[in-house]
Amino acid sequence: MEKAGKLNRYIFTVIVLYVAWLLLTATTRIDELVVGLIVSLLVAIGSFDYLTEHGLRNLSPKRLFYLLIYIPYYLWQVILANFDMAYRVLAPSMPIKPGIVTVCTNLKTDVGKLSLANSITLTPGTLTMDVKDDTLLVHWIYVKDETTEGATREICGRFEKFLKEIFG
Repeated sequence: MEKAGKLNRYIFTVIVLYVAWLLLTATTRIDELVVGLIVSLLVAIGSFDYLTEHGLRNLSPKRLFYLLIYIPYYLWQVILANFDMAYRVLAPSMPIKPGIVTVCTNLKTDVGKLSLANSITLTPGTLTMDVKDDTLLVHWIYVKDETTEGATREICGRFEKFLKEIFG
C-alpha cells in the first residue's frame, strides 16, 4: 500500500488532535476552541509522520462504525471488570491467582498494538507490562489459563476483533 501524501496525513493528524482537544476540554468557548485548533495545527507539524501512513483514509465509514461500536463495548468491559475487582476486594473468600502471562496479537500496526495494550491496561485486573513484536506480557489478577492461546483468548479476544477492523 502506498503512503498517503504529507498534506493528507497532516490534515488527518490535525483532525484527530482537535477532536481529542474537544473531548478533553468539553467547552464551547470560542477562545478555547481557537487555542485548541492552533495547538492541534502546531503539534501536528511535528507528529504527523509518526501517527499515520494512510491519512484521511483512516476516516473510512467502516472504521468509524467499528470505533463507535468499540467505545461502548470497551466501557462495558471496564464496568464488568470494576465489579469483579470490587467483589474480590470486598469478599475475602473470592480467590485471586495473580500471574504474568504471554498473549499474542494478530494486529499488524503499531497503533493497533498500542490500542490493545492500553485497552488491556485500562481494564481493572490486567496490566500490560511489555509489547514486543506480536507478543504482550500481561500481569493478570486472576489467571484463568496459563497457556498463551488461552490467555490470548481470555484477555485479547474481547478487544482484538474490533481493533482489527479499526486499525487493520
